[in-house]
Amino acid sequence: MRMRTEQGEGQVPGTDAAPGVRVDVYVKPGDAQRALREEVLQGLCQPAPKELSPKWLYDERGSQLFDDITRLPEYYPTRREREILHAHADDIARLSGADTLVELGSGTSEKTRLLLDAMDAAGQLKRFVPFDVSEAFLRKAADGLAHEYPRIAVHAVVGDFEHHLGRIPRVGRRLIAFLGGTIGNLKPAQRALFLRELSSGLRPGDGLLLGTDLIKDRERLFAAYNDSAGVTADFNRNVLRVLNRELNADFDPEAFEHLAPFDETHAWIEMRLISRKAQSVWLGDLERRVDFAQGECLRTEVSCKFCREQVQTELRDAGLDLSAWWTDSDGDFALSLAMKR
Repeated sequence: MRMRTEQGEGQVPGTDAAPGVRVDVYVKPGDAQRALREEVLQGLCQPAPKELSPKWLYDERGSQLFDDITRLPEYYPTRREREILHAHADDIARLSGADTLVELGSGTSEKTRLLLDAMDAAGQLKRFVPFDVSEAFLRKAADGLAHEYPRIAVHAVVGDFEHHLGRIPRVGRRLIAFLGGTIGNLKPAQRALFLRELSSGLRPGDGLLLGTDLIKDRERLFAAYNDSAGVTADFNRNVLRVLNRELNADFDPEAFEHLAPFDETHAWIEMRLISRKAQSVWLGDLERRVDFAQGECLRTEVSCKFCREQVQTELRDAGLDLSAWWTDSDGDFALSLAMKR
């Protein structure tokens, strides 16, 4: 789940932006630190099960490790989604009729450009709205895209999915792109709330392009999250390094084993850090001690897997009608286009 944790500076539209670029900042100094402290107090310092949000995996090192994961032979989602976009970006532009592309998450990927190019070629692209929690990242990405697409307006929004979806500009006919299977990092209740909130900000004729990983052979799912090179294990343990740095904790990352099994009951991959021994960890800034029994798990991420009927039902419950469904040639991954009623 690509959710960065860098901090902004309050709302500063357009500051130091390139011509044609506007940047609205809604993430305030200290927001990420306060959120981390609250989550650790609730997720680690309370009785088991212990759990943290996957967004804390993505500091600079974690983001680089995730990029490495996307190139592993076992990890198929990125390649499969790109395949679908190569084949159907023109269809997406035509069917959505959108003149404004809003992307939740990273705005510098090849996948984004496939959509922008298709909308531009159709003569309908007027503006791009990248939405992310990292101000530094967005300013750099927005300036780069403004130079690549000089005829369009770029309006970046520095915000958090949990708090600022309502800040997405309501201009033009919009296509909201939420790619990468990131929706799967939300549990069903969280997902329903997210989709309802997103839908409530759309107008009839606006659309949502949603990427979802599909249920498949369990061995392939397991391999994708337990790669033989150990990159995912290093990525998972990186959250402990984040806690050491941000909360003055004394985790030993090597004292935890990575495991990501498929949970048949919930139809999700569950990323776990398993304590190799009985141990006690000190969280210096919180003045709290956290005990782990040998074999005790800390859950750091879920990655839900879907079928078409489930996606269609969840979209419909949020007030969105599925109008197109595309998969890659192997049926591993899906992109769905849903329109606001």
